[in-house]
Amino acid sequence: MKEKIIIFGTGDIAQLANYYFEIDSKYEVVAFTVDRDYCQNDMYENKPLIAFEDIVSKYPPTEYKMFIALSYAQMNMLREKKYHEAKARGYNLVSYISSKCSYLSQFKCGDNCFILEDNTIQPFVEIKNNVTLWSGNHIGHHSVIESHNFISSHVVISGHCNVESNCFVGVNSTIGHQVTIGKETLLGAGSIITKNTEEKSVYVPAKSNKLDKTSNMFKL
Repeated sequence: MKEKIIIFGTGDIAQLANYYFEIDSKYEVVAFTVDRDYCQNDMYENKPLIAFEDIVSKYPPTEYKMFIALSYAQMNMLREKKYHEAKARGYNLVSYISSKCSYLSQFKCGDNCFILEDNTIQPFVEIKNNVTLWSGNHIGHHSVIESHNFISSHVVISGHCNVESNCFVGVNSTIGHQVTIGKETLLGAGSIITKNTEEKSVYVPAKSNKLDKTSNMFKL
């Protein structure tokens, strides 16, 4: 029998989490929850939608677990806030690891992690709590991903790196060997980082330039 869980959220990530848990996990999603101010309907994805303020009385933590399905908003701090609130209410938070992920580390990931398909997680990697790894990333050996981070798609994190808490790493970013990404660092899509970053720093690579030519002028 599958373990029963509640998903916090009603956005795209919550919808995706519901789908992934349904097709590829030992969990059954039985309800959704959000704060009362955002609880506009009583159903979501054909399942009950309950105000977070009422969730303990309707779905007690002695019988149900929870997953916080929120994005990287406010440098993951909104997801972190709800993570702590759910724990304060007594809920155990579950993680999802895709069966199509190559998880080769001997260290189990923390709780409320969302690790999607085609990630390669090498030996000796440590993934702490409340970490999202979108699809197709490489996490190199002996690296540490601290809590409350969001790693988007096709990111390369080399060996012996440390990604401190509350960072956002954009699509196709590359982090070199033995680099520390300081707390609350924002890396824009395509960033190449070879030195340690400072706390709350922002890196955005140069954008592509539009040529004063049309595509039909090139022989491809």
